[in-house]
Amino acid sequence: MNKLKLFLVVLFVAFGMQQGHSQTYKFKTSGVSVLEKNSKAKWGKWSELNLVNLLVTLDTNKNRFVVYSQIIQLFEIVDYVPVQENDTDIVYSFVCRDNNGLDCTISIITRKKQENRKQLYITYDDHIILYNIFNM
Repeated sequence: MNKLKLFLVVLFVAFGMQQGHSQTYKFKTSGVSVLEKNSKAKWGKWSELNLVNLLVTLDTNKNRFVVYSQIIQLFEIVDYVPVQENDTDIVYSFVCRDNNGLDCTISIITRKKQENRKQLYITYDDHIILYNIFNM
């Protein structure tokens, strides 16, 4: 796991996601949308994208994500998932546990064919929170 952690850090540096020698990555959000499962356990439709300006940090030293919304969302990183890449996306995923003890997966996705636009997905069993993000 330490080799994977080191590999992820090196990749973040290569893609310009790191400032200086810090292992804290800062992002700003520009929009948020939510997708929920309905009563039949089928995914519904994404909510309308709402403009939102929040700070999100990834701290690999403390193994956590923090979303500084009105209620601070703290996610402990339980496992680092190997990077996945295809023709359209680069996906960095993390198995996490939120401050309520619920398991989720957080993914930072770079959309290659959309001018390297970045999105942060927080995926639970019954809902997904999507933030459009950019590097600070």
